[in-house]
Amino acid sequence: MTLFLGFSAVNTGNNLVYLVVSALLSFMGISGFFGKRNLSGIDIDIELPQEIYAGRDFPLKIRLKNNRAFLQAFLIKITIGKYETFFPFIDKKKEIINYINISFEARGRYKMDNLHICSVFPFNFFIRCKKINKSFEFIVFPKPEKCVLKSYFEKERIQKGEQPLDKIGYEADIISIREYIHGDPFKHISWKATAKTGELKTKDLSALSYQPIVIDFDTVNIRNTEEKLSCITYTVSHLFKLGIPVGLKIRNKLYKPGISISHKTNILKELALYDTEK
Repeated sequence: MTLFLGFSAVNTGNNLVYLVVSALLSFMGISGFFGKRNLSGIDIDIELPQEIYAGRDFPLKIRLKNNRAFLQAFLIKITIGKYETFFPFIDKKKEIINYINISFEARGRYKMDNLHICSVFPFNFFIRCKKINKSFEFIVFPKPEKCVLKSYFEKERIQKGEQPLDKIGYEADIISIREYIHGDPFKHISWKATAKTGELKTKDLSALSYQPIVIDFDTVNIRNTEEKLSCITYTVSHLFKLGIPVGLKIRNKLYKPGISISHKTNILKELALYDTEK
């Protein structure tokens, strides 16, 4: 419209048309200046959860920070591939956190580098975007699927026996009754002791000592590779929740049984990258 009116003003020599064109050009100039400034000094950081499973939604944490000391940021939209989230206002020298629920259908290694900041500020004449020169690499674990492998190891665990320990856990016998602490599971509240004292009381339960289990990838009787990976992933996660030391034998590697978070992550990474990197 501005270009059309500009040609009309030149051809007709009408002063009123010149004034209209001048106003439109000034709006475009102001829009361009403040629109560009609105996207400058903005930084993005992304935080991924420790465990990401294929086929399951997970919350992607996006931290948007306005590094400018004098100007606020308005109407900021963050796009990551086909996903997007909106920040209506960020004050100067402040940061805001939003979450996007995203998912990946397949296991393996991923790289997230298609990040853009967009805004229609100030007049919604144009949508301005700026690419963020950051990349985030992560690994998506196989999709956990319930399978008969879990019940097999449960039978094996019962046959080998379980012994209660004196340390605090989530199963077996009651060690003591203590004051309720915020975050304690409600199923561990001792309602009898609570009724007697009038204050919430929690049961401390003894942990169980289990025989360690090693899963041999080649001996798992499932033909489909993806189904086998999903089954083993579910079994490993289930055994870790029970506090059972679990290991994995796959190809020429042996992960000895353990119960640490890093040990679990290493096993799941091995399963996630199986036959994906040559």
